[in-house]
Amino acid sequence: MSSTEKSSQPILDLARDILLWRRKKMSVMVFFISTATWVLMEVYQFNSITIVCWVGMAVVTSLFIWGNMCRLLGKEPPSLSGLEITEQSTTEMTILFRESIEEAVRWMFRVGAESEWYVFAGVVTGLWILSIVGSCMDLLTLAYIGIMMSMTIPVIYIKYEDKIKRYGERVKVHWRKLVEIVDEKVFMNVKNKLFKQKEKENEKKGMEKEKKVE
Repeated sequence: MSSTEKSSQPILDLARDILLWRRKKMSVMVFFISTATWVLMEVYQFNSITIVCWVGMAVVTSLFIWGNMCRLLGKEPPSLSGLEITEQSTTEMTILFRESIEEAVRWMFRVGAESEWYVFAGVVTGLWILSIVGSCMDLLTLAYIGIMMSMTIPVIYIKYEDKIKRYGERVKVHWRKLVEIVDEKVFMNVKNKLFKQKEKENEKKGMEKEKKVE
């Protein structure tokens, strides 16, 4: 395993634990922050700057009260050493971002140049449907739906994994049959028509040559 893979592994593990609700406190926090942000900006139409200022005021006020309470009770003030963003964390985030972009580029090349026609058709159809859905809502709502789905679908899949796999196998069988039918009836007909057209063209050329010879 390379150093980049090792450095990005803790971040991936943390994200996986949050999405699978293995770290319930952090999962609840992500769920609550996402829902509150969407409600404030979409339902109550608050501006993002207003929300950031309110959050800043709440944090500063809470720290002010906490620090003064500690001094009144003769306790040590809260330490800020744990709030530092280490160079290692920054490097890990940068590496993860770069690897994500590289994997997306590789995936596009695989789908466009190496995959079968039905994989290409499925990807294009999915992106087309996503573009239609995106035109009906803004980026914030789409991101909120994505977060909610990513925090619910994996949990449901793990809980009903056996049933989903059995159903998926049935869908694969029917899909392969459909692909074979389409391949036989559509593509074979197109190939036969093209082959017949070439034969007719060759016959015409042969007849023209015979006429010229005569």
